[in-house]
Amino acid sequence: MKHLLPLFFTLICGLSFSQNQFDPRKADYILVWQDEFDQNGKVDSTKWTFEKGFVRNQELQWYQEENATVNYGKLVITGKREVIPNPGFESGDADWKKSRKQADYTSSSINTRGKFDFQYGLVEVRAKIDTTLGLWPAIWTLGIKNPWPSNGEIDIMEYYRVKGEATILANAAWADESKRAKWDEAKVPFSEFLKLDPYWPAKFHVWRMEWTEGFIKLYLDEELLNEVDLTETINPDGFNPFHQPHYILLNLAIGGNGGDPSASVFPSEYLVDYVRVYQKNENY
Repeated sequence: MKHLLPLFFTLICGLSFSQNQFDPRKADYILVWQDEFDQNGKVDSTKWTFEKGFVRNQELQWYQEENATVNYGKLVITGKREVIPNPGFESGDADWKKSRKQADYTSSSINTRGKFDFQYGLVEVRAKIDTTLGLWPAIWTLGIKNPWPSNGEIDIMEYYRVKGEATILANAAWADESKRAKWDEAKVPFSEFLKLDPYWPAKFHVWRMEWTEGFIKLYLDEELLNEVDLTETINPDGFNPFHQPHYILLNLAIGGNGGDPSASVFPSEYLVDYVRVYQKNENY
């Protein structure tokens, strides 16, 4: 694994992220799937599926379709403070999804499962994240076969609190001997980005994943955050979850690792300008 050295060099030298913009076409990639979010209204149901209700990580939000729309060429995922009764509520149940009488926040999570998946290639996502306390936006993928974490998870972007400190992460996870997640993580304190650009949260940024049979490289604005060696990502049964197709997820979680949102201002918006997937001819 390789973490952060190019980024820290850039931070020290004060160089611009945009000096050497990567062009997939010049690297012999072809565009195989995209959503430019260029039609106002609902999210394209031929490309995306919605998650619903309480889903994972004991997060606070209730996922619902209404919180994701397409406006003026952008996907807008909105986090709201609103009460939604839990139709699955069962008093005293040990399952956190059933023990909560209501949700106090809503948001959306969309994915391409069953509609688009890919093995190897390049993903580019241009997005603007809300860095308010309590929010946990993400761009990630999951393998189509096996339960988590044996299916493999790639976090192209996560933003949340690590020991109370706002952090941008670039990760991959697979299964260890106890079938728990084994992580290859890169964690960059958000304060480092603010030192370089105090207006960073107000701008769009480009996250990119390059995925081959041998490695996964995760970039933010042309800077390498993490390189994962895929000779090391083997589940106990010998299966490599990064040698199978993955599908894409975009979501805005509230609470959990995002921190306590009770004093934060809502609504919040996570904006995505585009999602593009490229592959080389031998992988397409």
